[in-house]
Amino acid sequence: MIFITARFQVKPEHADAWPEISAAFTEACNAEEGCLWFFWSRSVSDESEYVLVEAFRDAEAGAAHVNSEHFKRATAELPGYLAATPRIVNCEVPGTAWSELGEMAVS
Repeated sequence: MIFITARFQVKPEHADAWPEISAAFTEACNAEEGCLWFFWSRSVSDESEYVLVEAFRDAEAGAAHVNSEHFKRATAELPGYLAATPRIVNCEVPGTAWSELGEMAVS
């Protein structure tokens, strides 16, 4: 799978509204055939930072994502709400699902 994590520094005046601002993009991404997951988390140490965690089945699904109309629309509209260019880690990993963290197994 293609696994991506990106950090978004949102302008402080838009931080509380970011889930609504990015909602249409998030919904469209989650509806993509090759999208395994696409979700946001808000930083606990910086209320203006959101972390995006996304995964796509394979390189073909990743390419379909970046070539979609909703991706093009988001890359045109969302930067206006950001304080800095997002930082990203993008890698290919085996599998298509989350694994259990054995060191913290709950019995």
